[in-house]
Amino acid sequence: MKLEVPKKQLNAEAVLGIGVFGTALALFVLRFLVPRPVAMSNNGDGARVLCGAGITWQGGPEPFIHLAYTVEPGAAPCRPTYLLTQSWLAELAVKIGRVLGLHTTLSLVVLGLVSSVIAAAAVTAIVLGLPYRRRARLAVAAGLLLVVADSAFFGYFASVLGEGTAFLGLLLAVGGLLLTAREGRWSYAGMAVTLAGGVLAVNAKVQTLTILPILVLAILLVRPGTLRGVRRWASAVLVIGALGAISLWAQQSVEPAIAPDGTVAARPGDDSREVNMFNSIFLNIVDGKHDTQADLADLGLPPSFAQYAGNGWWHPHPATADPLYPQYRHLMSRRNVIGYFATHPGRTLEVLNRAATDQLTARPDYLGSFDQSAGFAPHAQEYRVPVVSWLTGLISPLGLFALVPIWLFVLVRAWLQRRNALGVVLAFLFAVSVSQFGTAALGDGIEGTKHQSVALFAILVAVVLAIPVRRRDDVQPV
Repeated sequence: MKLEVPKKQLNAEAVLGIGVFGTALALFVLRFLVPRPVAMSNNGDGARVLCGAGITWQGGPEPFIHLAYTVEPGAAPCRPTYLLTQSWLAELAVKIGRVLGLHTTLSLVVLGLVSSVIAAAAVTAIVLGLPYRRRARLAVAAGLLLVVADSAFFGYFASVLGEGTAFLGLLLAVGGLLLTAREGRWSYAGMAVTLAGGVLAVNAKVQTLTILPILVLAILLVRPGTLRGVRRWASAVLVIGALGAISLWAQQSVEPAIAPDGTVAARPGDDSREVNMFNSIFLNIVDGKHDTQADLADLGLPPSFAQYAGNGWWHPHPATADPLYPQYRHLMSRRNVIGYFATHPGRTLEVLNRAATDQLTARPDYLGSFDQSAGFAPHAQEYRVPVVSWLTGLISPLGLFALVPIWLFVLVRAWLQRRNALGVVLAFLFAVSVSQFGTAALGDGIEGTKHQSVALFAILVAVVLAIPVRRRDDVQPV
């Protein structure tokens, strides 16, 4: 996993890094602000991000974005019960705004600029860590810019949604892992970048907590520069320990949430687990399009619940309103859902195929991009950089028939680079994509396209990194 860098090339590397960072930042800022700022509108979950930044917000889903969020008059102080690292960036944007003299509490313009700086730095770290010749590295940089700036992803950076920090964290983690394999100070810088990216990505949403064990394995597999023996493993353990400690502190820094059954949530996501399993059951399984009575029997639910087929948690007529529901609440569990899918492979493939279509669709049609003063219709979206999402949208009707070959392509490329840090990175991104895909597909029945965005982003970054790979020993000095 070693990548040697002769001292005489350090100046050239510095020039490359400054050039990539400056170009990427300029393009991101231009893409963000011209001719007007863009973002992703709030789907209702934004109250959690705002609460984490100290802002109480009572609004629901919004057809337009709000370029500025302020504390509502008379609103009680807000303490978050659900951690999203986007709140950290939002809080930073609030502090920067105050230094600049802004009167608004949170400016999405400032938040977008902060995210653009981080994204440019992450792309730079990846380029500096790649084991390719300069021409190939610049080609990869161009590909990364197309992915990061794509309209399906970029708006999340300037939003009150959690996906933005998941994207940024993955980019930083990838760049950090690649830099860790380099010599000397590059390696130590890589460890720090990996830690920062891991904290952002792992804690971006409860859904992304599954990234933690995958990243831990990647850290263990990447050899830090020329370190050997105890020093090699000590450095890995130090990064992993810091990542675990910070994540544990972050997850425990919020107020205990109250689950729908009135109990205090003991673990992250406990307050939404029943909601997610309920939606998976009544939208993925008892959906009214199959043998409803048989599905209810297999799940242990009463035949009378057939009237709620296809009705999610927030439907006007959900099963939660039924007098019998308290007797069957315990069946709205992961064990019950996993048991059903494990014994019904045909239905499982059907759900996964629909999820693959959602993933490749790339962009939900209900998240607008403009504020109301911009003069666009409600829910209007921008398409300034639509290349990647347009291509995935073309193949989205194929579902798994399109997604599985992409996975296989990345796996083959990872195998070809198995003796190099790049192989570890490709395997890491593949594992993140597949795990996020399965979690969103089977563990939640709503907002499939939005919840698949992290999986899509991870696999697209992997594809960009994998394209220049030709053979196992295709590693050039940088």
